[in-house]
Amino acid sequence: MSRTEEAANIGKVLSFLAEWDRGDKTVRSRMLNAFLRENTGKTFVELELQFAQVSSLFLARLTTWMRLTDQYLMEFLEDGGVLTLLDLLSHSQTNEDDKAEALHLLLTISNAGRKYKEIICESHGVRAIVECLANSNTEETQVIAWALLESLSQGNPKYQSQNCSISLRNRKKMVKS
Repeated sequence: MSRTEEAANIGKVLSFLAEWDRGDKTVRSRMLNAFLRENTGKTFVELELQFAQVSSLFLARLTTWMRLTDQYLMEFLEDGGVLTLLDLLSHSQTNEDDKAEALHLLLTISNAGRKYKEIICESHGVRAIVECLANSNTEETQVIAWALLESLSQGNPKYQSQNCSISLRNRKKMVKS
């Protein structure tokens, strides 16, 4: 590689890293998807050349971002985030848009993995979600609630039978209504 090509690569890498550093979750997700699309199948040597011998800088940023994302989720949970969201679902004063948003956040937490599903279930989340579903007036809230119940019942062996039976009983009740 000539010095001119090397200098151009260094400029691209610095620009890429600067964009990553300034970017929010959406920007970083887009950049990561583009990186994977453009570099799948490349060897380590090819990536090192493309990243001007500093691919470790990108890897460090990527792992830090992932660790921080998980850390923020854990802090949210430790500060009672799940209980707060479940509490919102049970209040009649809470409007349907807020309930739908709370359900959406719970679905995001549930989709983060088994330990998060267990936290929701241990907090009597299934009962709160089913009650919200039964009292809901909007299709959006009902769709998100069903998706959340489905998510909680998959990949969660500790609570799978409880979630399935509660969901089925309530689906039968709603169909009869």
